Amino acid sequence: MSPWPQPEGPPGVRSATSTLEHPGKRCWQLSVDRLLLIRVWRRRWRRKVFPLQPSRSTFWVRQSDGEFFEKFGSVMRNRTSLMVSESIDRECASSVAAECSQEAENSEAVEDSEEEHLPEEAEIFSRVLGSNVEQLYAEVLYETVHVIGFGAKENQDEILSFLKTAFKFDDEKHDMLLEEARAKEAPDILLNVEVIEAHELHAKDCNGLSDPFCTLYLSNGPTQRYNTSVKTKTLKPTWEEHFSLPVEDPNNDVLVIEVWDFDPAETVREKLGKFSDVKGVKGFKKLFKEVAITASTGKHDNELVGTVEIPLKEVVSGGVKLWRSLTKKGKSKSQGQVHLRLALGALKNVQVATQEHRQLVRVLLKHDLEVTQPLPYKWSGRFLELADSVLNQHRIQTGLDENHVQLARWAEFCAVHIDHALNFQLLGRTLEKLIRPIKDGVLSDEEARVFWEAARKLMPACLTCIRKIRKLMPTDKDTLTQLEALLSILVQLTTLTPPKDFELFPANMFAWLSASNEPHSDIHQSIQDAVRQGAKDWYDHIMEINNDDDKKSDDQDIQLSYYIKILSLLQSDLLKAIEYHDKIYSEVAQFEYTKVIYEVYDERVFGLVEPVVQQTCKNLKPLRFNEDPTQGLYDNDDITMGTSLFELYIALQRFVVMGKGRYLNEDYKCSKFHTWFVKGVAQWLDIALYKALKRIEKAVELGNLQPIDEHVKFSSSAVDTLSIYYQIKVFWKQLNWPDVESSYTFVAKIIDDICRCSEFYAAKMSTRVAGLGETENAFSKKFEVTTEWCTAINNIEYIRQAIHPFVLELGLENILNSMAEFHSESNATQCRKTLQLVIDEAIDTVSNKIIDLIEIMAEKMIPSLHRFLVEAAELLRQNNMSLDRLMDYLQKNFETLHSHLSEENFKRTLAIVWDKLTKQLQELIDSSIEKRRPPSFFANLSDALGIMEGFFKYDETEIASLCENSDLLATTKARLKMHSLDTSELIQQYFLNRYEEQKLLTHTPSQNSEQCCGLLTVKCMFQDQYIKIEILNGRNLRPTDSNGYCDSYVKVHLLPEEKFAGSVTKCKTKVHKKNLFPLYDEIFSMPISEDLQRTENALIHFVVKDYEMLSSNELVGEAFFPFSEVRFDSDLQNVAQFHLPLTRPSSALEGEAFMALEHRQGDKMARDFVKKERTRESH
Repeated sequence: MSPWPQPEGPPGVRSATSTLEHPGKRCWQLSVDRLLLIRVWRRRWRRKVFPLQPSRSTFWVRQSDGEFFEKFGSVMRNRTSLMVSESIDRECASSVAAECSQEAENSEAVEDSEEEHLPEEAEIFSRVLGSNVEQLYAEVLYETVHVIGFGAKENQDEILSFLKTAFKFDDEKHDMLLEEARAKEAPDILLNVEVIEAHELHAKDCNGLSDPFCTLYLSNGPTQRYNTSVKTKTLKPTWEEHFSLPVEDPNNDVLVIEVWDFDPAETVREKLGKFSDVKGVKGFKKLFKEVAITASTGKHDNELVGTVEIPLKEVVSGGVKLWRSLTKKGKSKSQGQVHLRLALGALKNVQVATQEHRQLVRVLLKHDLEVTQPLPYKWSGRFLELADSVLNQHRIQTGLDENHVQLARWAEFCAVHIDHALNFQLLGRTLEKLIRPIKDGVLSDEEARVFWEAARKLMPACLTCIRKIRKLMPTDKDTLTQLEALLSILVQLTTLTPPKDFELFPANMFAWLSASNEPHSDIHQSIQDAVRQGAKDWYDHIMEINNDDDKKSDDQDIQLSYYIKILSLLQSDLLKAIEYHDKIYSEVAQFEYTKVIYEVYDERVFGLVEPVVQQTCKNLKPLRFNEDPTQGLYDNDDITMGTSLFELYIALQRFVVMGKGRYLNEDYKCSKFHTWFVKGVAQWLDIALYKALKRIEKAVELGNLQPIDEHVKFSSSAVDTLSIYYQIKVFWKQLNWPDVESSYTFVAKIIDDICRCSEFYAAKMSTRVAGLGETENAFSKKFEVTTEWCTAINNIEYIRQAIHPFVLELGLENILNSMAEFHSESNATQCRKTLQLVIDEAIDTVSNKIIDLIEIMAEKMIPSLHRFLVEAAELLRQNNMSLDRLMDYLQKNFETLHSHLSEENFKRTLAIVWDKLTKQLQELIDSSIEKRRPPSFFANLSDALGIMEGFFKYDETEIASLCENSDLLATTKARLKMHSLDTSELIQQYFLNRYEEQKLLTHTPSQNSEQCCGLLTVKCMFQDQYIKIEILNGRNLRPTDSNGYCDSYVKVHLLPEEKFAGSVTKCKTKVHKKNLFPLYDEIFSMPISEDLQRTENALIHFVVKDYEMLSSNELVGEAFFPFSEVRFDSDLQNVAQFHLPLTRPSSALEGEAFMALEHRQGDKMARDFVKKERTRESH
């Protein structure tokens, strides 16, 4: 069915009956319904395959603010546009389909006041032919009765009956005119011959070709011959030449056509000049023969190629077109083929014949349309069989050529098109056949004017179709085909020049054409004006069919939805233009169709929408916030903002992109539409922040702190919070803000707001779990780690990890790069640093919240851990279950932590708990020392610490590497070890600490004058069951006497003393008086078993004292040398010297070992040793 305007049928009716009466409308409506069904099916399919199943808490969280963010996020999916398109398709489908034919018909009526309504059948011929209808009918009857050509009278009665019906004459009138026609004499006869072409001619020249021409004559008059032109060097000539031969005896005459090879008059020299063109042996023979004949006789006769004879009895009344083979006497093989068109006709004036043919075409075309009743634009140009015979007979018998036939058809087709739309392809094909004759001047001035008068009649229909193209289904192939043919007609007309002062577009018919179209004959300008006017008409139509009450509504959303609807329809029209029409206009007419439409819409949209947006944004009220989001929220009243304002923004954005994206260099009025929305965007961001904080508060309140499924470790509140971020990101992306500076401002605010929301969420989540996990009974109060605590930590971590990717997805880097281009690199760098500082600060704040939460949890665990540790230290060796309870407690809680925390947070929790536990151990050790706990207590505590350290080991990673304060752990372990030693072991540890201090001193006493009391040079070696010690000298000894000297000697002890007391005697050197650099040079040999030689941590203790005769000897300094550095040798001469710094016990008395000894007041050995060391230090 044709989708083009249909003038038939009752206009303006929107009913089932109307649909049935108009198949084109029915097809259109079915297409719309089918499209809607497909859309519904797709939606259901998506819901079935990808179901969205938000948690119950998520549902209520969204409902708490009326799904504020989801509505804004859905703007990008163009939900409103889809709904608008569907509703408007339904709204327009019926109205457009019903009005389409009416408007096309009405436009013709407005444009042509003389054709206010379609003529009735009875009026057709009076309007077409006036009083000449009887004369034309009589002439057609005469030609039918006296038809020329054989076999013409076989269906004469059928043709006569057809003519009576077509011309609508009654029997009486028909019989009278028929008798008159039969009484007239038959016309003179002419044989019209067209020599078209020939193929496969026999070669006659030496070059393998011929120079053919034809000679025509009738057998009864052979002297009257006609020749065609000569076609040189070809065996496939094309002539297309016409000849008229008078015929006296059509029953017996024969048409003779001879094809000759033209042989020009040439000298022998000229003949020989063809030598290089000779082809083959036969060519040489022909050349030599021509040369011989020319040389001997000087003749140059043409050579016959072949002949064809056609009896005129074979020429039927409708003419004949045929191929015939050429024959030659003595030759059995065909000499080629000739293509001919033959027809018998009568002599008649060309102008009269052309006029008759035009009138006949119109009558028969009207009859054809009446009988076949084709849909508009569907008649293909093929007449009924009898009508075609009549037209063909008239053309042949009057001798009309093809140009006049096509001119007649063009003129009448254009005239009939006013009443019944014909196929534009048919009109285009007819026009193509006339273009060349008109350009070549074949048609007379009068005939050219007839051509242009017909074109003028066609112009209203052409331009109306261009204007009303939106009333049609653009996806219909026939629609696009007809449009392409229509434009092709107009473009072909532009290649012709109308007569002087001829108005192709009269002002009274085309009042809407622009003033620049003078003198109303510019076809290109008229196309543009028609497109522009069509866009204006469609805009007015859209405004008319949409409810104007919405525009005047007090509800902002309803009012803005009205403008969104208008923009969506305009955008839809532009998309259809781009998809279906633009290419046709560009390729056929070299015309930017969409650009012209867009210019019209741009101007109208600017005037319609800009004032409304400006006023809407101006009416927005600012919001208030607390500086610290954790302090709560202001209760801002009346902050509702619907999505309509930003749906309008998106609609404008798409509209502008369609223009700027295709026509970059154009400056349209709506191109800076975003400036209308600046205040609106800022207000929305404030509202979004407020709504986000409120929603986060609600999400934390309603969330159950349980993972949403087994694959993740965070709860619904984290998902709800992140969905807010996502919707804000979607909103920003769909804004696609074009201005760089304001983009940076908005993005900076978005980032700051997201950071603020993250901090707010972390604070609310911390408050949410504050009292969870605590149990209390009559005996104790205990804290158990729960999944809620773990989920809360994971939630905050999930939000923290989302901050940085969110910032990246906002397109910040692109904005900063643009700032560098438009301003300076330094400016962009400074902005980048500022935003990075905000981001880093937010991430750190949220991270600190996680740590704070873990620390709170750890603090709650510590009392239980402390109690268990104390019990374990006191009762570990007594088969008490306290340590087991401790391990069970840790096992249970850490299993919960490990199962529900992320790996990073689990490690972080282990580290924090361990750090706090270490501090508790320090406090426990300090309090136990004050309470003078026995070494067994500290030993038990050390063992418990070791067990716990193994328990805290994670993934083959030592707990010390996870702790921030690993030194404190090492110190704690050392203290425990120290206090768990026996007194003798503790004394030995004291001396080992002295040795470690000694190693830190340099060998230059002056550099450590405060600590170093001089140097002692010694040699030591093991030899068999002995240890040999050579004391060589002392250097720079500390003076102890009033004279500034020292009376020194050296005593040697082996430590620990309880190991060597019974088997080794103490050794002492001689006294060297008044000498700070004494040379002792004494060797001591002490028996010592091999087992004692391997004593772990054994030391050689050198004590340098000042000899006093009347008082006790005063300590100068002490040095230590470990057994581990004593080598086995046979001779002391081979042993290296060691220079040992001499120290006093001053700093060691503040060490952990000595202090431990001091706290053992009930131990005599410890008490005596402490007293001894204090005494030695005091001297």
